[in-house]
Order: sequence, then structure tokens, then C-alpha cells
Amino acid sequence: MRPRRLKNEINVVPYIDVMLVLLVIFMVTAPMMTTASIDVPSVGKAAQPPEKPLQVNVRADRSLALQVPGKEERAVSRSELVEAIVAAQRRNPDQAVVIAGDRNVRYQAVLEVMDELQQRQVKRIALLVQPTGK
Repeated sequence: MRPRRLKNEINVVPYIDVMLVLLVIFMVTAPMMTTASIDVPSVGKAAQPPEKPLQVNVRADRSLALQVPGKEERAVSRSELVEAIVAAQRRNPDQAVVIAGDRNVRYQAVLEVMDELQQRQVKRIALLVQPTGK
């Protein structure tokens, strides 16, 4: 009897099977992927400077203040805040709203204000951040 010789060949059939299964999975899932759209301003739209945003300040004691561009900051309740912002966006649908939270306020308070504005279909909401002075 002769001793068996070792084969030094790679069997590629299992690799091809795995590759074909992955190909089928990607072909099935690719049409289901959602693509994001980015609204990039055109040259004609950018000629007009954007309007300054309304600023909502959430203080450390969770009280709210609204600052309209060109006017003094005034303390408001949550319902007054929402009504003022909805009215401003009725006049100008592109009116942006910026929410600025105090450093010591819980992030949940800022999210509650943002959530309430989104429930009232307020568009263009952003968070204001201040860079650290390093």
C-alpha cells in the first residue's frame, strides 16, 4: 500500500458559493435602500441673504426666552413660544429657529422644546453651539 499524498490545492467551490449568496443578498436589498437628498442652494437663490433666525433660549431653571432678530429677549411660556414661532413661520416659511440651551440645563429640556416645535410642523430647527475657547 502506498501512503496518501497531501493535496496542496485550494478548493474554490465553497468560496464561489458564498460569493453568489452575498451577491443575491445585495441585489435584493439594494433597491430597498433609501437615499438621502440634499437641498443645495442655487446661485439665483443665494443672491438674497438669509434672514436671521429666531433664537429660543432654554435657561438652567428650564424657563424659556425668545429672541426675535432686532428685538430684546423676552421670557415666554411654552405655549406662547410655540404660537410666536408658528406665526413667524406663517409669515415667512423659510424662517429658521435656533435652540440654545444653557450649559447647566439637562439635554432633555432642549429635546422637549424641539419635539414640541416639530409636532407643530415647525420647519428649519437647529441647535446653537458655542465653540470652546481653547
